[in-house]
Amino acid sequence: MKNIAESLLSLITETATNLPEDVRRAVAAAAKLEAEGTQSMQAIRIIHKNVDMAADLVQPICQDTGMPTFVVHTPVGINQIELKASIKEAVMEATRRGKLRPNSVDSITGKNSGLNVGPGTPVIHFEQWEQDYIEVLLLLKGGGCENKNIQYSLPADLPGMGNADRTLEGVYKCILHAVWQAQGQGCSQGFIGVCIGGDRTTGYEGAKSQLFREVDDTNEIPELKEMEERIMGNADKLGIGTMGFGGKVTLLGCKIGALNRLPASFFVSVAYNCWAYRRLSVHIDPATGSITKWNFRDEKPSHLSNGEIPTTGHEVVLNTPVTEEQVRALKVGDMVVINGPMFTGRDALHKYLMTHDSPADLSGAALYHCGPVMLKDDAGNWTVKAAGPTTSSREEPYQSEILKRFGVRIVIGKGGMGSKTLKGLEESGAVYLNAIGGAAQVYAENITGVTGVNFLEEFGIPEAMWQFNVKQFMAVVTMDSHGNSLHAEVERESLENLEELAVSK
Repeated sequence: MKNIAESLLSLITETATNLPEDVRRAVAAAAKLEAEGTQSMQAIRIIHKNVDMAADLVQPICQDTGMPTFVVHTPVGINQIELKASIKEAVMEATRRGKLRPNSVDSITGKNSGLNVGPGTPVIHFEQWEQDYIEVLLLLKGGGCENKNIQYSLPADLPGMGNADRTLEGVYKCILHAVWQAQGQGCSQGFIGVCIGGDRTTGYEGAKSQLFREVDDTNEIPELKEMEERIMGNADKLGIGTMGFGGKVTLLGCKIGALNRLPASFFVSVAYNCWAYRRLSVHIDPATGSITKWNFRDEKPSHLSNGEIPTTGHEVVLNTPVTEEQVRALKVGDMVVINGPMFTGRDALHKYLMTHDSPADLSGAALYHCGPVMLKDDAGNWTVKAAGPTTSSREEPYQSEILKRFGVRIVIGKGGMGSKTLKGLEESGAVYLNAIGGAAQVYAENITGVTGVNFLEEFGIPEAMWQFNVKQFMAVVTMDSHGNSLHAEVERESLENLEELAVSK
């Protein structure tokens, strides 16, 4: 199979950069339901442009390419050891080319392997079958939506839903609660795969396997077909909306399967996937290693945007560093455009800054929760290949103190932060901006230069402290310096909606 490595590299590249056609249709349909001029519609326009840019540039749709998960079906006689080695080599090469972000971290030392290989990485599931070709399915599921996966053990008492018993009605309550708890942290609009039954391990595997179904297919099991339709009919009534901004569309797909279970156990496992629903599959000729068929992919993908992001003319332009006076003039709902220096910082940096000085002056600075995809060009200069926001909630233990210690005025991320940070914004005179999750190409285009990097060796590319210059970087104020939080408001209102849905049939 001399062409197998090239075929696998093509699969990885296409999955990372080209949103499947069935997903494009779902994303496009959602735009027809939102009202023009709303924050949700603005986010959708950015998402549409990003999808088109990623395909045209052959660059990652989202900077978080997740932990590559392969499901491989092989005819009898195929050497799975050799095939596994080929998959790993293809993953490493895709990482070298910037199609995958280096995401494999040693859980003991915290060291990034740099090439997405290591114990458990990538994930590969092999099964033999009676067909005469190899099928390789690939799912790239980022950490933000992976963190919103959830597993229930029935019976259970659920916030907003009450008691979920060991019936299909109890399962329904679990699934709707799973959609609610993701909020904007899972980069809604989203898709979910669900598995009823199994054990704790096979339940999650079964839930993820549902994500390999077509968005618009029909469940062959009548009871599950009815439940999928019921969830899709009610999930949007939660009002969570795109990015958790509030809106009419929250869920784009729901697929449910079932496994037998132990008498003592009744698990409901939910795999939440963001709008950047990256999964493709190929059929490969065992004799040549060449791809004979693509699944989920259209040779000429439909474009979603006209290349423009509409503006209102009322955007607030900020040139960093900014003053406390400028920040306190902002309020929730304001659209902000940033020009000037910007620093990235994620989990490792936030923890470091709690007990160490910053290597750069952060007074008045914009701190971006972002783990970019970075490559060096032929001249040895760093280039930004993808640079969307990461989920901010992980920095909740640190953010307030870092605002106070270093004078950071602007925090940028996605999904919002909690009450501790909200209080810190008010006390320190700072603001939280929500960028659009997954829009890695739109924001990479806004980065005009890389001026430095710190902690690259210690933390790895995603966690390093990158110093960028940005131009026309757009985000919306969702937490201001006056104690207001759009995230808290949407969560509260959507919980009320959840409680109403719990008692309706």
